[in-house]
Amino acid sequence: MFPRYLVDFDVQKLPRVRTDAIVIGAGIAGLFTAIKASETKSVVMITKKSLLDSNTRYSQGGIAAVISDEDSPEFHRQDTLVAGAGLCDEAAVSVLVHEGPDGVRDLIGMGTVFDEDNGELALTKEGAHSHRRILHANGDATGAEIVRSLSERTKLDPNIELWDDHYVIDLLTENGECRGALVQKPDGTRVAVEADATILCSGGAGQLFRYTTNPDIATGDGIAIALRAGAEIRDVEFVQFHPTALCYPGAPRFLISEAVRGEGAILRNMKGERFMSRYHEQLELAPRDVVARAILDEMEATKSTFVYIDITHESEEFVKRRFPTIYDFCLQFGLDLSTDWIPVAPAAHYMMGGVKTDLYGETTVKRLFACGEVSSTGVHGGNRLGSNSLSEAIVFGRRIIERIAALPPLGQGVQQLRVATHRQEPPRQSIVEKRLKLQKVMLREAGIRRDAKGLQRGLDELKRQVAFFDGALTKQEEYEFANLLTCALLTTKAALRREESRGGHYRVDYPKRDDDRWIRHIVFRLTPEGQLEESIQEAGS
Repeated sequence: MFPRYLVDFDVQKLPRVRTDAIVIGAGIAGLFTAIKASETKSVVMITKKSLLDSNTRYSQGGIAAVISDEDSPEFHRQDTLVAGAGLCDEAAVSVLVHEGPDGVRDLIGMGTVFDEDNGELALTKEGAHSHRRILHANGDATGAEIVRSLSERTKLDPNIELWDDHYVIDLLTENGECRGALVQKPDGTRVAVEADATILCSGGAGQLFRYTTNPDIATGDGIAIALRAGAEIRDVEFVQFHPTALCYPGAPRFLISEAVRGEGAILRNMKGERFMSRYHEQLELAPRDVVARAILDEMEATKSTFVYIDITHESEEFVKRRFPTIYDFCLQFGLDLSTDWIPVAPAAHYMMGGVKTDLYGETTVKRLFACGEVSSTGVHGGNRLGSNSLSEAIVFGRRIIERIAALPPLGQGVQQLRVATHRQEPPRQSIVEKRLKLQKVMLREAGIRRDAKGLQRGLDELKRQVAFFDGALTKQEEYEFANLLTCALLTTKAALRREESRGGHYRVDYPKRDDDRWIRHIVFRLTPEGQLEESIQEAGS
């Protein structure tokens, strides 16, 4: 079903570049890991747009780490395990909660400025956190501040070579090892980049769905290219839909941070009723999957396409100071966060699964590492605890550098790799049209609520598109669609296979959690012959 490589090429005829480490992606994972790697190694950092284009940039809420004396790693650990719904790797969670504070100190040392309150780091609380442990910057622009500081540091680093507007088509492998990447340059020519270590930091796959808080670049590239290279892909049925994205005519699905609810905002249905007491004892601060489904229920009960988030009980001064980005964005559309109820609805936000790694970020393919949302470290389990993702990126980025330091040099680069399948010209249906159709299928059949009939119907529709893999692809939008189609097939297959409800995966026909059968992971792997293998692995393995 899946090709090993998306394009035909002969490595002997390509120009080559040699470096110590390749970093693919420019969010917090890519920037932080590249900076740490550059302390001892040469780095080629590849971004398909620019350093300022990533999910991190749009992250509002903040980064979770134990800073307060009232908090402890054990509290943070328990909160993460509860949110993860039985599928967290406890060792990975322990790594996160104990090493997170040092990672934050690293960020501060690299120039990131977090908000303070009376000379101390300001901390807020988000859903399912038992304590205030969320550091934020410029109120609700934490991601933008992290990207600013790290990108400025990256641009000045003599050991980091930046390749903006370059696209990684596939990973180059020989003898079970990753040897580098096949990269397309802005002019359409290709180059083979060889390295002792290749680090995927390419972000998530929010563009699988019609409505998402993710930017256009979140097309699941890292998951798809890792699968084609032979790496194991785990837990991709678990997709987190953020409960509160702006839902207003003419406006994008802009994130209304969970921190707004953390500061006391309440949810109201179309009738003006506060409704979360009917769904969970933690009310608006219940786990995100609970809140998202509750909102969906209220929308259906009131025949509406949205509910409201209301923080009008707070002063205008507080709202502007704490949430300046959200306030200014809403104001563009005639909505005043301090005086108006803001219309919101769920949107795809974060994939808990991804490329399976060990506790040092290494995948099941030697010399290939994954960090950030593209990875499945075991921290998030079935449902990510809010603001753990930024912490995960820096904690496991640091660990990846430890592992890379011990790697022996690659020696000879790729020698004989040649791919010649005589692909035919692909059908010239608009890629925009094909992408939109895929997104609608995924939203309808594999969204917040799922059932066997819908998932099978979606899978059948997606399978009708697989002939696209056989075409002679040449453009970035074609590669992105191929990667989206790959991720869509994996997510739908896994969701159909998991006959229970857990975390970010909810089955209407199996509404209860089944710990007897399903404290397990669904894992995919592509065989050398191109066949997709599915296996079930015990949690923690």
